[in-house]
Amino acid sequence: MSGAGVGRRIEQFVARYTERPIPEADGLPRYVAPLPKWLEDLGLRLAWPIVAINLLGTFFGFWYYAGRPTGLAVGGQLDAAPVAAWPLVPDSPAATMFIGLSLAAWRLGLDADWLHALAFFGCIKLGLWTPYVQLALNGPEGIALWLYLFLIGSHLAMVLEAFLIHRYARFAVPSVAVAVAWYGLNDVVDYFWPVLDGPHHTWLRAEPFLALGVPDHAVPAHDLAAACAVLLTILATFLALATRIEKLRARLDAREPSE
Repeated sequence: MSGAGVGRRIEQFVARYTERPIPEADGLPRYVAPLPKWLEDLGLRLAWPIVAINLLGTFFGFWYYAGRPTGLAVGGQLDAAPVAAWPLVPDSPAATMFIGLSLAAWRLGLDADWLHALAFFGCIKLGLWTPYVQLALNGPEGIALWLYLFLIGSHLAMVLEAFLIHRYARFAVPSVAVAVAWYGLNDVVDYFWPVLDGPHHTWLRAEPFLALGVPDHAVPAHDLAAACAVLLTILATFLALATRIEKLRARLDAREPSE
């Protein structure tokens, strides 16, 4: 039996225990909907477990940015930044929060297209940026191997989650504009114009710390991380708008009478 056949059997098994229907696929081209349909269906049927996993990931991410404390004290990068800058620092935990809330909003029947756009951007951007940084810039030194592998694997899974969203989101232009504004702002304050004290981007192990405890941004790793972040924001913008165009095109084609 093919892998697709096994996957569809798993999806059909899960479907027996889910009550609510899932939206039909629009038949989008692979460049905006690369996942096999059975995997999309399975992910949507498992929406609530995925919500729980992502929200747990959000808590884990804040623990990570707080210096991995065993008590209630905050340390790490959050301690090095003013409280007002905290929303700008833990990008990956924010992305897992967005996708968790996006799936929950869809399951609850809430109209939150702007949230779906934020989730899509976050999963594409952080899901690809983090593995790139870990593999190409940081390397496994200075971090436990299990955590290094977990960071890579869990962020790549975020990319898969991103391609579930087109099944229930519209990606209206105002919604995409919200996501572009948020992640564009993050790019600017992370790498080019830190409006508040302390580095706003994720600390890179490839950046040595200066005497005052500030990362050395003069090393090539900083510029490479910044370039990747900006390019991924552009990629997410293109994919979101292309998805909207392809969804509209598919619906127009479906309305045309057959010859």
